[in-house]
Amino acid sequence: MDFTLAATDKHSKARAGNISTAHGNIETPIFMPVGTAGTVKAVHLRELKDDIQAQIILGNTYHLFLRPGLEVLQTAGGLHKFNGWDRPLLTDSGGYQVFSLSDRRKIKEEGAIFQSHIDGSKHMFSPERVMDIQRVIGADIIMAFDECTPYPCDYIYAENSMERTHRWLKRCIERFDTTEGLYGYSQTLFPIVQGSVYKDLRIRSAEFIASMNREGNAIGGLSVGEPAEDMYEMTELVCSILPQDKPRYLMGVGTPENILEGIALGVDMFDCVMPTRNARNGMLFTTEGIINIKNAKWKADFSPLDPLLLNFADQQYTKAYLRHLFISGEYLAGMIASVHNLGFYLWLVKEARKQIIAGTFAEWKTTMVKKVSQRL
Repeated sequence: MDFTLAATDKHSKARAGNISTAHGNIETPIFMPVGTAGTVKAVHLRELKDDIQAQIILGNTYHLFLRPGLEVLQTAGGLHKFNGWDRPLLTDSGGYQVFSLSDRRKIKEEGAIFQSHIDGSKHMFSPERVMDIQRVIGADIIMAFDECTPYPCDYIYAENSMERTHRWLKRCIERFDTTEGLYGYSQTLFPIVQGSVYKDLRIRSAEFIASMNREGNAIGGLSVGEPAEDMYEMTELVCSILPQDKPRYLMGVGTPENILEGIALGVDMFDCVMPTRNARNGMLFTTEGIINIKNAKWKADFSPLDPLLLNFADQQYTKAYLRHLFISGEYLAGMIASVHNLGFYLWLVKEARKQIIAGTFAEWKTTMVKKVSQRL
């Protein structure tokens, strides 16, 4: 993987860059649609490529390990061949999923023992095992195995968790650097900064992660319930320490406003289930604000879902028609809304990139934050 900076904003820390991988290039800042089990829910690959114009999508180690399983994935030739996606892929290590199973897992120095949410079977994820699993999945960018602290958590817990994440990272790196990819192309390992909302822990973690000198770095343990102000403060602090010449990935973020603020703080990569999850419940993100399409006010509104996106995503449907589909319980409703929301998110980061290159990002961002945050 290679990362080059194309432009930086004079009035913020925003930057536009390019990431090259074995499966293609990624223009940053970028939003990555979440395909937890090897598919972005309710969205076809052709829509991801043609309508949404996604450059990279995610898979999840925990879910793919359980279903379809490593034997199927390796026999297929990795996730790219299994699901037909020929562009870059990133896999989360599964740490967040394992640690969210608070009543079904036990954390030890060796790793995490957990019960499957599917059938109750017991498994163990160690740093080495997670590297091996992600080799089999075959994503271009893979994540280190970390412990994602909950919010709130006390200082001692956060410190112990962070130090364990650092020890696990060393083991991840050793395993990764002594093994090869299985399918004839290289993979890249991103470490993850932890430390909850404690400044000194975030500084220590960011300095440690930077010292590992990997090709890219991630910021984890945020967007887990803490106030947005804390998330921005921690992000700004960490970005001031992580290397300028490597991509920064803020994991699990977030709302359109969160993404714009994150870009302004120097983040390059984002992912979140929000655009698809909220879409399935009738919430649309648009260039003018947030719409609950189920509301009666849209019943006879025959305007496009977002007039500014007519040439970007599939906008042949009207607000009135989409509302009708939701009220009628049609599956197509969630599909149309998912394509729309992902199209908007990809438009947002693509437009941010244009503004950064043009030198007008800061002013544009101030205007857009107000628009995308309001309820229509």
